This record gives sequence, C-alpha cells and structure tokens, in this order.
Amino acid sequence: MLKVSVKWQKEVFSNVEIDPSQPPYVFKCQLYDLTGVPPERQKIMVKGGLLKDDSDWSTLGVKQGQRLMMMGTADEIVKAPEKGPVFVEDLPEDEQVVALCFALASPFNTLSHDCLCFQGHSAGLFNLGNTCYMNSTMQCLHSVPELKSALSKYSQSGRSNDVDHSSHMLTVATCELFNDLDKSVKPVAPMQFWMLLRKKYPQFGQLHNGSFMQQDAEECWTQLLYTLSQSLRLPNTSENPDTVKGLFGIDIISRVHCQESGEESSETESIYSLKCHISQEVNHLHEGLKHGLKSELEKASPALGRSAIYLKESCINGLPRYLTVQFVRFFWKRESNQKAKILRKVDYPLELDVYDFCSDDLRKKLEAPRKKLRDEEGKKLGLKSSEKSSDSKDTDVKMTEAEGSSSNGTEESSVATSQDGVASDTGKEPQLTGVYDLVAVLTHKGRSADSGHYVAWVKQESGKWIEYDDDNPIPQREEDITKLSGGGDWHMAYICMYKARVVEM
Repeated sequence: MLKVSVKWQKEVFSNVEIDPSQPPYVFKCQLYDLTGVPPERQKIMVKGGLLKDDSDWSTLGVKQGQRLMMMGTADEIVKAPEKGPVFVEDLPEDEQVVALCFALASPFNTLSHDCLCFQGHSAGLFNLGNTCYMNSTMQCLHSVPELKSALSKYSQSGRSNDVDHSSHMLTVATCELFNDLDKSVKPVAPMQFWMLLRKKYPQFGQLHNGSFMQQDAEECWTQLLYTLSQSLRLPNTSENPDTVKGLFGIDIISRVHCQESGEESSETESIYSLKCHISQEVNHLHEGLKHGLKSELEKASPALGRSAIYLKESCINGLPRYLTVQFVRFFWKRESNQKAKILRKVDYPLELDVYDFCSDDLRKKLEAPRKKLRDEEGKKLGLKSSEKSSDSKDTDVKMTEAEGSSSNGTEESSVATSQDGVASDTGKEPQLTGVYDLVAVLTHKGRSADSGHYVAWVKQESGKWIEYDDDNPIPQREEDITKLSGGGDWHMAYICMYKARVVEM
C-alpha cells in the first residue's frame, strides 16, 4: 500500500493511500471524499500524462511519499433556497416524479436536494469496478430499518468474543456504510466495505486482465447475511438469539420418501431465501416456488443396501419479517464452460400470499391473524359506519408493518417494536398473516452471471420507488416494477424481498 500526498488548489492532503491492486478510479473516489471533486472532473498529473480510470499502476512509477498534483472543480455546495422549502409529498401526485427527475438531473435547480428526497434516502453508491452486484445488494438490505437498528446497537456495544476479527470489521463497515447512505445527499464510495468484503471472502477479489471480475449478487447477499447472523447474535440470552434469523430466517420442514423401499423420514432446516425454479411450465412466481419446494435426491438406502431415489417435499413451518425469493436463473453450461442465464419471463406480484406453502401447524396459527386482516381490509374498502362505531378494543385492530418482533410461526411471545426498535406501548403483539408486500427487487441485465449489470429497485417509506443504478438514483412508478419479469435482454428480477403484513392482536 503506497501513501502519497495530493496538492489541490491551496490544500495538501497527506498520507492518501493507493492500493496498486485496485484501478485508479478507486483512488479518485478517495479524492472525491476529500475534495468534493467528482472523479470525472479530476485531472491528476502522473508519468506520461493524466491519470486514467483504468491505468496500470505498475507502469506509472508512483513512489512512496510522492506528491501528486490534481486539478478540478468541486461540486457546488448545496445552498438553502431563497424561497421556503417545497417537499415532494406536498406536490400534486402527477408532479412528484417530474419534480424529482428534474431536480436530480439538473445542476441548476432551485430546490435543495434535501427537500426533494423521499422519506428514506436517495444517495447512490459509486461503482468501484464491476461492483454493481455489491451496490445493489447493499441498497436492498439498507431498506430494512430493523437491520440498521441492530447494526447500530452492535457498533455501540463492541465486538463479542465469539466473533472473528474479519467478521467484526465487516459488520462495523456495513453499519458505517448504512450511516453514510443516510447522511449523504451525494453518491458514496463504499471503499472500506469493499476492501473488508474481499478480505473476508476472497472470491470477490478475483481479477481478470488486471480488473476486478463481475460477481454473483445472490452470493454476496447470502455471504453478508451469514456474517451478520454471526455478529448480531445476542450473547448470553435465549430470547431471539439470532437477529438476522428473526428478520430473514425461514423454517422449513421436509418429508423425505423413497417410493422403492417405502422408507420415510423428516428433516428441518432454516434458510434465508425461497427458490423460484424456472422451467417451461413456470410462468408465475407461485408456480416456481411450488417447484422449488419439491426435489429428487439420490442417497444410500439402508433397506435396499444401495443408492436409491428419494422425493423431498418441503413446506414452510416458520415465517420471517422479510421474505426473500431468489429466481434461479443461472446454471452451468458445459458447452461454453460458464454460467448461462434463463431469460424466460416469470411474473411476480406486489402482494405475495404464502399460505399455500405453509405446514398444517403454521396454517392453524395464521387463521386468526388472517381473519383480522380481512376484516381490517374490509373496513378500508368503505365500511365507514363500522369504523366510526369501532370504539371497543375487540374491533379496534391496528394494522402495522412488520417492524416488531417475528413470530416465525412459533409460540414464543414477543413485544411489538417500532422502526427504531422501541417497544410498542399498545400492549398488543404483532402477528404474521402469511401476506407480504414487495419492498425491493434486485435485477440483472445481461446473459451471464459473470457479466452484465445489477440494479436495485427499492420502495421508500413514502411508498415511492427508487431505482438505484450505482451512483444514479432514479424515481420509478410502481406499475413499472412488476414489468421486470424477464423475457428479453432488459433488467429482470433476480432477487425479490417482501415485507410481512401483520396485525396487532
């Protein structure tokens, strides 16, 4: 790691680190954080001329302690408008998207960026060289307030003795990156997080011709959740010991049956996502999930004394607050020796009901909350007289999002919490209904997992959707989100994240 000084205007920045294994664009992102000069405006003098984004450090002759000269104009500091602030939510519905598009696209707007942000955040993430898989993953997970709350508590409490150093550092970097996204109105360079992600999982640091390779967003998602599940596990307590499992864990019970020998057994496991298997018969997410819960496996049969085919039929026995679904679009193609992509169109809903995939025991536990949900939705459809007369506690059922505790289909009692993790004072417990609302979609554009481009589409607290194409946040209409279902070379859903709809009982 080289350390240099950089002179810009009248300022000199000392001990700026250069990682020769990373492209110069990463170095420019560091200077952007220091000076406010965007990478595309930076002119840095090196041996042979100006420093290019994809130059090879080994040919530039940069030495330890060398002083580099940089020229470029910083972004203009956002000033408060002369007139009073105009918030997007105060504009007419048909003007909101137009206003935000104009403000984010034009440097000459008269509305401050802060005023134009939806509830939530609008900061993007710089692409540090084929890191769109990481950026899109982080934007989706950043939309989970309970996860941010748990990370904040972890950062304040410090490292547990059960957590290895690399996991601890990656967890802290995740918290810091989420904080940067919340505070910044300009794109954020996730350099520290990326460095620690590669240190923990070296596969994300693979190089090809001197450049970092594209990686699988689902692998990044899974590996990060695994690390966080280890770090955020509450020590010395039997009550909700695994925060990540409470948020994303799906309890599965399976019946494994061999038709040839008549052997039968049951298995239980906890997973972080359901798989939507895609075939010629699958046109909708519901059909793909049904296929994903059935599989054949070959294993040794004690009764037959040889290998036999077993049918594994699974169902959900415990639900999370956030249900993740992966579309199994990639497979290994022997002819080309690479991952190929299934482009088939598979529709998915804004509202997903998983009741049909649940075990009999879980269905019984969901019956009462689902009845409350139907009653409450009936009131919203126009039963005003019922609303006015619903003063009694028996008929006053408050609908909330799943920001409280997760029942996970078990009988463990828990306390309702707000987004900040503060206990609800209603005295009622939020119960899962098996109904989920779409809150994030991670898409892939291209024909191979090792290439193409990943983008995150995230629903804000205001109900509006934002497309996060690396450092470029773009407002989108909800009706366009379900059009990311595939069937061509356009962006198509690879991971969908749904948020539980609960009722307080």
